[in-house]
Amino acid sequence: MEPVDPPIPPGGTSDPSTPRPRRPRYSGTHPKGFAERYKELDPVSYPEMGEHVRVQGRTPAGTHVPVLLDEVLAALTPAPGEIVADCTIGYGGHALAMMERIGAAGRLIGLDVDEAQLRRTGERLTRAVAARSASSPASLPCPFSVHRRHFAGLGKVMRAEGIDGFDILFADLGVSSMQIDDPARGFSYKHDGPLDMRMDDRLVRTASDVVMSWSWVELSAALGDLADEPDHERIARRIVERRAAVPLTRTGQLVQAVFEAKGMTRKTWRAIKAERPGELHPAARTFQALRMIVNDEVGGLEQFLRIAPYCLRPGGRLGVISFHNGEDRRVDEAFREGVRCGSYEVMSGEAVQPSPAERGANPRSRSAMFRWAKRRE
Repeated sequence: MEPVDPPIPPGGTSDPSTPRPRRPRYSGTHPKGFAERYKELDPVSYPEMGEHVRVQGRTPAGTHVPVLLDEVLAALTPAPGEIVADCTIGYGGHALAMMERIGAAGRLIGLDVDEAQLRRTGERLTRAVAARSASSPASLPCPFSVHRRHFAGLGKVMRAEGIDGFDILFADLGVSSMQIDDPARGFSYKHDGPLDMRMDDRLVRTASDVVMSWSWVELSAALGDLADEPDHERIARRIVERRAAVPLTRTGQLVQAVFEAKGMTRKTWRAIKAERPGELHPAARTFQALRMIVNDEVGGLEQFLRIAPYCLRPGGRLGVISFHNGEDRRVDEAFREGVRCGSYEVMSGEAVQPSPAERGANPRSRSAMFRWAKRRE
């Protein structure tokens, strides 16, 4: 009986000298890369992972959940035919909900400085409009447009759109989860990446430039004022000490400097986190302050709050979600001054914060604070 050749495996070869193709694998015993580590980034292959992560009290990587959505809609009351500006459109979660309420007679205008984010969001809104058109041919979807512009330049957007004002202005001052979860952007203290933190890649200065050039006094003041960091002096001194030995260009280097300043190691932090799952990461405030410096978030917010009353129509509403006390204080003071001088008729009282249920379902919402004001009729 003649020998029979073994079957050729799919995609393989019968030549024993040719290695069989192997599926790509990460090196070592545990996944190291961002895309390898988080299965929820591939919902087609792992459709159950997103819910699994939420049940554990975490936010699935690469996803974005609009914060305080019900509270924002209840306070700003978008109505059919109104013109809305989402001044920090991000991934469009709030924008989509408002588009549903203002309808075909309304108009939504979105602003963002992040080109990649704005492109993805424009595509997302286009798909949503197309889906609505297909499901309800008789119901025309809301028209929208997007602009790559900072909200401090809202007046220029008004002129470009040929409108005299907005019925609703909304700004969410938080960083999009899509930005945080991408290590290449440099916002994440959980994954090593370039120490960048620019929301707008047209900016020249990066977070690495700041930590390499600012004095320890300047760094200390920024960490204390912008992020309420209690260990701001020790962290600033440790940054200066480490940069004298080696340039700080990676997020991992900055995280290590913070751990050392706080007398911690990654191992002790893991133990603390296991005991107190909701504990804030030791480097979170440092990263927040540097991000605000790089993107001049304080200057931009103050300019936006100055011009906002003049961009609203009579009876128009302005809503702002902030994520730390310094931002919230500036919003509150601007609204109070607006009421005092007659620009605003009424404003919210205490800042609205997420419910325990929302904080449990979306941990990144825990520090959100929402305030609103209404212009006089």
